Amino acid sequence: MNALTHNEGLALRAPAADPLQGTVPQVAVAAAAATAATAPAASARARPWAQGLGLGLLLQRARQVPLGLWLAWTVLAVVLLWAVVPGWFSSHDPLVGLAGHWLGTDALGRDVWARVVHGAVHSLSGALVAVGVGLVAGTALGLIAGAVGGRTDEALMRVVDVLLAVPSLLLSLTIIIVLGFGTVNAAIAVGVASVASFARLVRSEVVRVRRTEYVEAAFGSGGRFGAVLWRHVLPNSLTSVVALAALQFGTAILAIATLGFLGYGAPPPTPEWGLLIAEGRNYLSTAWWLTSAPGLVVVAVVLAVNRISVSLSGARA
Repeated sequence: MNALTHNEGLALRAPAADPLQGTVPQVAVAAAAATAATAPAASARARPWAQGLGLGLLLQRARQVPLGLWLAWTVLAVVLLWAVVPGWFSSHDPLVGLAGHWLGTDALGRDVWARVVHGAVHSLSGALVAVGVGLVAGTALGLIAGAVGGRTDEALMRVVDVLLAVPSLLLSLTIIIVLGFGTVNAAIAVGVASVASFARLVRSEVVRVRRTEYVEAAFGSGGRFGAVLWRHVLPNSLTSVVALAALQFGTAILAIATLGFLGYGAPPPTPEWGLLIAEGRNYLSTAWWLTSAPGLVVVAVVLAVNRISVSLSGARA
């Protein structure tokens, strides 16, 4: 009797079975199935949002660009289009005398706007050649001087000092007299005058990079001298050189225009900007736009290129 009472008491004190205990796994399975069913729809709805995120990031970065830098790129883009497709901006021949145009004509009846637009190809191509000559020759001299060092460095730097001691305009005129007149020869002369600036900058950057640990490790691991210079030293030395090349592009445009103004650039009737300024200087009192139109274009392009070079160098203006 006691045993029976004890067993009955245990049965009475035992917890009752939970009627929902068997349904919990079923609820979890149903929830997981519903989540899996709605996942493709949710991902489909999220795709446009993810695609819009990239565009929004680009717009956000575009808003952070200063207005002056936007204007600089716009001016340079327009002038580059003048050089590549001048027919989009002027339908007149810059070498044929025509009258009745909105920016006026020169003394021979040639459209001033057409001559300014078609003159972009001569000035920009000349500046590009000049920067290319200075960049290639100056980089080669600076790389050899900074990497080899010793007497080679001393000899090359003394040559660079001689080039720096001669005024760039005088050096350009001397080279033009030797080579002859023309846009290409003027560009080469301007490029030779800029070799010294590139050489000194590249030499200082190469000396700095040459002393870094990863370059020493490359030499210590058996790397050849030329291979290490090409793969490690030169690429890490060109950051400041690119900014100088952009700055030198504007300087080259101004120098080529100066040589054209003095009569050492492209011969008439080539619509080169410096030559256009020279042709209109005799009519400043009666037709000031003959000189001011190409002059303002030169100023705008040089300022735009200088602003872009500042942004490339990482400085804030």
